[in-house]
Amino acid sequence: MHESTMSRKRAAKEIERNLGALLVGRVIEHGRNALEEISREMGRMVVESVFLLEREEIAGPDYHPKVRGVSKWSSQGGSVFIGKHKERVMVPRLRGPKGEISLESYQRLKNPDEFSQELLNHWLSGMSGRRYSWLIEDASKRLGVSASSVSRHLVLAGAKRLEEFKERRLEKFDAFAVYIDSVHRGGNAFIVALGVNIRGEKQVLGFWEGATENHEICEMLFCDLEQRGLVLHKGILFVTDGGKGVIKALRRRFGRKVLHQRCTVHKCRNICSHVPKRYHAEAKRRFNRAIAMERYEDAQKELTALHRWLKSINGSAAESLKEGLEELLLLHLLEVPFELRRSLRSTNAIEGLFSGVRLYEKNIRRYRSSAMSQRWLGTVLLSSERGFRKIRGYQFITKTRTAIARWQKRFDTVSCAA
Repeated sequence: MHESTMSRKRAAKEIERNLGALLVGRVIEHGRNALEEISREMGRMVVESVFLLEREEIAGPDYHPKVRGVSKWSSQGGSVFIGKHKERVMVPRLRGPKGEISLESYQRLKNPDEFSQELLNHWLSGMSGRRYSWLIEDASKRLGVSASSVSRHLVLAGAKRLEEFKERRLEKFDAFAVYIDSVHRGGNAFIVALGVNIRGEKQVLGFWEGATENHEICEMLFCDLEQRGLVLHKGILFVTDGGKGVIKALRRRFGRKVLHQRCTVHKCRNICSHVPKRYHAEAKRRFNRAIAMERYEDAQKELTALHRWLKSINGSAAESLKEGLEELLLLHLLEVPFELRRSLRSTNAIEGLFSGVRLYEKNIRRYRSSAMSQRWLGTVLLSSERGFRKIRGYQFITKTRTAIARWQKRFDTVSCAA
């Protein structure tokens, strides 16, 4: 074996043993400055160690061949993209029965876009782009780049995914229900719409940015969805936390016939915020018992009793319950089966989505612009869809849609008679 090959292998093995610990210590101590000091030479050494590890996996260790007919063969010069820069590296060779065997890692790193996408996947697992602790383990196997190079790649990758998200067509999405809620980022409010189709599948429909959660921003969101092909018809069930801006926008668009389910979790929380702490447990128990009732009449009776009890304790709590009372019981009125009702009676589905947003963005210390906020939010929302499951009780959606049509027809008949 040539001395140069042996020295490269020794260097690569040294990196395997020490690079992880070295980077961890320096990043913890110095943060971004330490990463800036990691030179391109270190990057080349990391990449070459990846090549040697892959060759080892294919052919087996020295003097213990793994596959008959496959043998190791010196090295040759090549070039890969480390960050945005093209660098020369030494590529170990493999010979097989049919000739040269190329290394997959080498072919991937010859593509300048591969780095962006791979790094983006790690970034979406919790890395902000300027806090590298999440990448330490993978860096010891793969790459070493500067903070500025990473950030440029993240901006490009994030912008690409944001464009994909905001221009996605929605003609084929037959909406059964739409959850609407807001998440605050960088001092602004983002109104987000999460849709459920007739098969029970969830999809992020879109978002719109505004200074506050008001009805104008909600109207702009609706217009954006319609421009991209979504049909917003009167048979869609809207689930919200009771924000006045959203409710006003829904009533302006659909009038009194709007199918609006008020989030029971938020309503219970609002009631408890008005009463002394010693009454919280009893208030929650009474409220949850009412919501769990199967029949509309029974649930209404329990809520009326709760209203009387609250009035004797705190008038504001009683008024909070009374406000939007019928919207709390819409699913009871439509006789939605209990299993599906559990999925639709609160905004938990979209709140869970926001939990993912907060997890991915926890390392961001400052939003520099609206474009940055939108890049992050759009990319995270789009990536979160990969983990979506059907809502519980989806098998009852067809039955519920029929019940909604029947109820609306009866509502129209009563209105005309009046």
